Amino acid sequence: MRSRFSALELSRLDMPATLPPPGPELSEERFEASRATLFVDGFMTHFIKVGGVLVIAAVLGIFVFILFQILPLFQGAKVKPVQTVQLPEQQYSVMGVDEWAELPFLVSAEGKMRFIDLQQEGKITEIDLATVTKAAPAAPSPAAAEPETPADSAAPDAAPAPGAAAPPPSPPARAALFSAISYNARKQELALGSPDGRVAIVAVNYTTAFAEDGSRTVNQTLEAGEWLPLGRPGAPITGIDVGDASDAKLIGVIQQVGDGAEVHAVALTRKRTLLGGGALTAGQSHDLTPHLTGKPVQIHVSSSANAIVIVTADGEVEYFFKSGEQFELRQVFKPFGDLADPTVASIDFLFGDVSLVATSISGQNRVFSLYRQAGSNVRTFGQTKEFEPLPGAATFYTSSLRNKGFLTGTAEVASLRYSTTETVRWQEKMPFTIARAVISGKYDRILFLDKENRLHLYSLADPHPETSWRALFGKIWYEGYSHPEYEWQSTGGTDDFEPKFSLVPLIIGTLKGTLYAMVFAVPIALTAALYASQFLHSRFRAVVKPIMEIMASLPSVVLGFLAALWLAPLIETRVPSVILMVVAIPLTAFGFGYLWSGLPFGARRLIPAGYEFIVFLPIVVLVTWVCWHLGPAFEKIAFVVTDPATGARVADFRQWWPQATGADFQQRNSLVVGFVMGFAVIPIIFTIAEDALSNVPLSLRSASLALGATRWQTARSVILPTASAGIFSALMIGLGRAVGETMIVVMATGNTPIMDLNIFSGMRTLSANIAVELPEAPVNSTFYRTLFLGAMLLFLATFLVNTIAEVMRQRLREKYKTV
Repeated sequence: MRSRFSALELSRLDMPATLPPPGPELSEERFEASRATLFVDGFMTHFIKVGGVLVIAAVLGIFVFILFQILPLFQGAKVKPVQTVQLPEQQYSVMGVDEWAELPFLVSAEGKMRFIDLQQEGKITEIDLATVTKAAPAAPSPAAAEPETPADSAAPDAAPAPGAAAPPPSPPARAALFSAISYNARKQELALGSPDGRVAIVAVNYTTAFAEDGSRTVNQTLEAGEWLPLGRPGAPITGIDVGDASDAKLIGVIQQVGDGAEVHAVALTRKRTLLGGGALTAGQSHDLTPHLTGKPVQIHVSSSANAIVIVTADGEVEYFFKSGEQFELRQVFKPFGDLADPTVASIDFLFGDVSLVATSISGQNRVFSLYRQAGSNVRTFGQTKEFEPLPGAATFYTSSLRNKGFLTGTAEVASLRYSTTETVRWQEKMPFTIARAVISGKYDRILFLDKENRLHLYSLADPHPETSWRALFGKIWYEGYSHPEYEWQSTGGTDDFEPKFSLVPLIIGTLKGTLYAMVFAVPIALTAALYASQFLHSRFRAVVKPIMEIMASLPSVVLGFLAALWLAPLIETRVPSVILMVVAIPLTAFGFGYLWSGLPFGARRLIPAGYEFIVFLPIVVLVTWVCWHLGPAFEKIAFVVTDPATGARVADFRQWWPQATGADFQQRNSLVVGFVMGFAVIPIIFTIAEDALSNVPLSLRSASLALGATRWQTARSVILPTASAGIFSALMIGLGRAVGETMIVVMATGNTPIMDLNIFSGMRTLSANIAVELPEAPVNSTFYRTLFLGAMLLFLATFLVNTIAEVMRQRLREKYKTV
């Protein structure tokens, strides 16, 4: 084969005779990193690891802190013995105690009142009530008191040791001075009934004195009123109770008349003058006996001095209400009419006098509360609670002066219960036979008197009786309500207010606000991200994306301010215009896209690819303007209603909506929240979704277009599935942002915890509730810990959303990784 090169060319291809000298030899040290570089690299590696561990530790620390704040909410009451004091042998009718449970007293039917100083080893001070009532209204003088007699102090539940000093002997018994005695613990008043049909009220006043060393001493004084004749003259009083409403008192008595009994009531009123309150004057005596259907055996008067409850021997309860100067029999019912023996063993008012706690002979324990029943315009008693039965008929009852708790039980079993939550806080078989019991005013002590005349002091630790799983997440039948409800109402205007700590309205409010925000934000954010990444010219994309990222940094308090003071009043009268825009703008977008795709190629090429929005944007603005101004005309056609005030036909969506749906219309509502909170969420979803769509490999897009697919077909069938993992992450992050939003919800809604999905009513979310309520919550109170429980729910919701997002993201990535 002949060569293709000439000799000259071959000579030029010849290698030179001598090779160039070799260069300097390369050292291995040249490829080794410097010590400084290795140090910085190692330091940053460990720094990042430590930082990650610290972040995890901080999150776990927050979780543990919140957990320890809420765990006490689910603990029961703790009752422990503290002290036992032996008392003189006597038959005691009434027991009471001061606020600090340091100076309890007992009263016998003979008129002996004994104060026991538990801080001085049970030292007893005895006062003769006969002397006090005769000396009314002055306080008892030292001469009126009997000599102070020390009492033995024994270990809890232990009998006196052999050889120990015997209990002080009781004085010789005398005839019963008082035929009936009752004690109003809330007002600290004794009501005394005599065998000759008279009544007297003795106020028990406690005062405190502090020594230089800070020790406290509790002292007592008695102030007695005059003896007042009541009812049938000379008939012995066998039952008595008094209600005290400061300016008025109501006394009810049962008098024995032959083999029967009568019930009488009298109101005492105090006239106010410029110099203060005057003396109490007795009004007309009322005979309630003609209204009774059986023999009265118990009588109870409400502390508001406007109601009397009478229990008859056959188990009927008759409820009288004082209206003006007359008594109205409002209700007769049998609390245990469904039982074989309907006899009422005990019944009395609960704190607040809205509910009655009743027990039957067989131990059934029920609560009856006042509320308006169907077809009635007055409140009557209806059963709202039923506790687990006692072992037998209740022999004692005492209610708390701070909450809806009460203590009841049999001679051997004591049971502490809470009416609101319908739970037994503590129950135990006692090592003695219970005669009487009382709860201290601070709800931290319980005193028992046994049949052996020993006084037992127990400590009570029950800081959170208002909560239970049912109270927090279930329906509760609250006092005054006609049916069980989910309710959040943390504070009230009176001491006897019943706290309502259901978190369900707050959870519903959180979901409601999130739902409307996502409904508004998701379509706009995703379609905008798809258009910006696949259709918009890169020149405009470089401007749009930074603007959206800046929008994400807008403070939520500013958005909430604008929503409350500008957007809410604006939309209130323009809802028909908003409805037209919600319908017309999407239809306009679809119509424009359909018509644009149908134009000849020559016409479409006049607008370069990525510049189509220049034509579309003016059309959207025009449609929006037209819908806004057509709204009033649309309202006159579709939303005409009869004005309830004038009877005229008016076009007003605000009146039409309640009449058409039965739901409220409020200015600050979920529609406003959806717009503004959606505006806050759109930049987050847009930014992350646009990044995911833009990062789809260009080769996939080019291959689809090369095979003849249109830009829309490529975006729908190739780009979206490939970027689905990132899009889903964007949605979950936006959802988390909406769930935790606080200031927009606080300012743009009525912030009322309600239980509906009405778009024209407000809501209260968990985060907004914490922001609003936490400054008013006493530290470590039930209210305070319940707010932390709401924080825990938000914490868990965020954790759950992020977990689901990560799992779904991984699955989507695995599904489309080969595309």
